[in-house]
Amino acid sequence: MKRNAARRWLVSGRVQGVGFRYFVQTKATELAVEGWTRNLDDGRVEVYAVGAVEKLIDLAAALHIGPRMAEVRSVEEMEDVLQSVSGFSVR
Repeated sequence: MKRNAARRWLVSGRVQGVGFRYFVQTKATELAVEGWTRNLDDGRVEVYAVGAVEKLIDLAAALHIGPRMAEVRSVEEMEDVLQSVSGFSVR
């Protein structure tokens, strides 16, 4: 069995009001990654995810692209502590 890891990303650019969080939720669900995403007051989107390292790498790649209307300028990635999460939610 593969060990799970946790990652947190802060995504900057035109990422609010363009369906970014729902894009992340769809991609995470496809990858069987659990966690959540939310808008931050400073205009960024925060993503927290738990899953197999390979799947988190795939999710990170998608975050750099985003949905069609988004313009991703930067993605800051950090390791995080494993939290108990179920499914992938938009907050």
